[in-house]
Amino acid sequence: MTSAAPDAPFGRVLTAMATAFHDDDSVDFEGTQKIAKHLVDNGHDGIVVSGTTGESPTTTVEEDGQILAAVRDAVGADIKLVAGVGTNTTVHSIELAKQAEKNGADGLLLVTPYYNKPSQKGVLHHFTQVATATDVPVMLYDVPGRTATQIALETYAEAIKIKSVIAVKDAVGDFARGVRLRELGYAVYSGDDIANLGWLAHGAAGVVSVVGHVAGNQIKAMTDAFHAGDHAEALTIFTRMLPAIDAVMGVPNYGATTAKAALQLLGVIDNRHVRSPLVELDDDEVAALRVGLEASGLI
Repeated sequence: MTSAAPDAPFGRVLTAMATAFHDDDSVDFEGTQKIAKHLVDNGHDGIVVSGTTGESPTTTVEEDGQILAAVRDAVGADIKLVAGVGTNTTVHSIELAKQAEKNGADGLLLVTPYYNKPSQKGVLHHFTQVATATDVPVMLYDVPGRTATQIALETYAEAIKIKSVIAVKDAVGDFARGVRLRELGYAVYSGDDIANLGWLAHGAAGVVSVVGHVAGNQIKAMTDAFHAGDHAEALTIFTRMLPAIDAVMGVPNYGATTAKAALQLLGVIDNRHVRSPLVELDDDEVAALRVGLEASGLI
């Protein structure tokens, strides 16, 4: 029996896209466009640019604007583009948000301020200031493993009152809390590939993936099967992806590093260069990544 899929304001299958760099650390805009086109050709209806996997902590405001413009040129008007604007400085995030609005972003990804560990009052103030600086819809991002601060339900209850705040990318992994977020009015997106199927079962609108760099069609098939009521098929597809998920996300040096190495293995980009303090995968790590991707039938 087909189940009614929840509203998905930013699309259903999104990947937090890697940013390509040349060996001299400059942004490779052509390579970045190749990644974006690859995602669109493989199951995606949305892309997150300049998120953590896009190495946003190392890119400048000017580069972020250029990256968003280049990706929009590559994918056209029909693909939802969500621009990462979250930093630990409110004024900086507002600057990024206004630039993203000017460059045609369909959404803003706004992470909890990291390192300075604001109180919940501070978190809400930050969200309010950034979200009201533009008219662009906002997806909050809750990832305490990176930020050291988790968004409290009480803060969510206040933030949803802001007109532009409509969604959350959840990397907390508390499914029951996710149901409560939906009851508050949020469209919930899975922010952790290992939890994607579980989130669908708890009413998620879609996923913001990293493994989607190499498994976009498989994630789309899983999502489609789930909403068609074929939960057994969705589980079969998810199970088949597990080696790849473990290879991309289950190692210490994961994220942009594994995404770029996987894209290099697929021939989408010609190098796996990352900006310091990240370091690219060594040959042994690439070999292990290849094993996982092969086990999932992705290469």
